[in-house]
This record gives sequence, C-alpha cells and structure tokens, in this order.
Amino acid sequence: MGTGCAWDAERYEGKHSYVWQFGAGLVDVLASREGERILDVGCGTGQLTAEIAARGAQVVGLDSSTNMLGQARQNYPGQKFVLADAANFRFPEPFDAVFSNAALHWVKNAEGAVESIALALRPAGRFVAEFGGKGNIASIMSALRAVFGAEAEQRCPWIYPSIGEYAPLLERHRLEVREARLFDRPTQVEEEDGMENWLRMFCGRYFEGLSVEGTQEKIRELVDILRPDRYRDGVWTLDYRRLRVAAVKV
Repeated sequence: MGTGCAWDAERYEGKHSYVWQFGAGLVDVLASREGERILDVGCGTGQLTAEIAARGAQVVGLDSSTNMLGQARQNYPGQKFVLADAANFRFPEPFDAVFSNAALHWVKNAEGAVESIALALRPAGRFVAEFGGKGNIASIMSALRAVFGAEAEQRCPWIYPSIGEYAPLLERHRLEVREARLFDRPTQVEEEDGMENWLRMFCGRYFEGLSVEGTQEKIRELVDILRPDRYRDGVWTLDYRRLRVAAVKV
C-alpha cells in the first residue's frame, strides 16, 4: 500500500475488507482482456490482483510493504507479487494497463509515482486508479490537527489531490485523461471500537515515537472529538471522498 508504514496485514484483512470490496467496481472500469499484461500498484494483500487475474490477464502485484506482500503470497501462492516503491519502480517489459485502488494517496511523491506508471505503460496503454481525493476524511484530519497541533502536518502520510491538481500531473507524463471524478463515499464501520481500529490501522505515522500509553491517550482524544458527528446507532461513518481517474498513454 503506502511507503514508510508498518502495515498490520492481519488487522487489514480482518477489519478493513471494504478497502478492496469497493475496488471491485474499479476492476470493471479496467475492463481487462484475455492475455493482457497488467500491473496492480499498491496491491496490498492481493484480492484485486487475483480478481483481475481470474479474468484472464497476466497480473503483477506491486507493493512496498513486506507484511502485505507476505499475506498476499500466502493468499494467492500462484500469483506474482513484487516488492517495490510505488514512487520509483521500473520493469523491462511494458504493461497494457496499470491499475491502482486505494493506494496512491499514500505516495506523497506523486510525481515519481506518475512517472513510474507512465514509463511502465506501452503506447495506448491504460491507467485506471481510485484513491483518496480532496476533502477525504475531512473530519478526521480536523481532529488530528486538534490533537497533534503543528506536528499534524509533519506526521501526515497522505496526499489528497483535487482533479485540478492531479490531471495536469498525468498530462505532463503523456497520460491523456479520459475520466476524472471526485465523489463522496461515506463508509460505515460497525462496532463501538470501529474508529479506534481505523486509527490504529491507518494512522500509525501519527503515533510513531509515542509510548503505548501515549498512543492510547491520543486515540481516546481523537475518538472523543469524532464521536458526536461520526457515530450513530452503533455505527461509525467515515467521510471518505474518492478521486477516480482513467487515462491513456499517448
């Protein structure tokens, strides 16, 4: 998934399966064909990589997390996965398409990622991706700023670009934008500790250097801030916003 994050693959699969379940629709947008070579950037534990492969494509899953790839290889032992940085990778043979779901907002070097993706594509190759867009988790970001103050910006592991920021980046690397859409995707997380689980899974960078007790205290503060607006009838609702793009290499 992202860079510089010690991913808990077991927690990811057990509590956050919606990440790849939402990506099923993106696989349809990809519309892979029999025999195509496809690269899945930020493949995580491999569910969508395997889904694309099941449709007849030759797929390579790429991720920067050894924990995630270890679980992916256990889940799909016949599938090819490689360890690489999404902001700086190269392959000797070009791909017909590059796919990415819920990963590129973790790659703060967006220029490096887009350059690597463009270089990986053959002429007329497709790029299909969906990730966090401008305004994503606005309530959580506000809570993080309230709890961490000036340090929040330094600890933030994400970028959430607008269409106006991301489309020109693609075009600079000869990726002609065919679709770009920013939309809300409210995502429900059940159980009383749903928000705490989310924070532990995805906000590890904010808690680096803190003791166990210090981390728990910060999480408690965040949950208390978020509860009035985000928790109703036993369900937490994450204010996700997604940026979906489709482009062709020219």
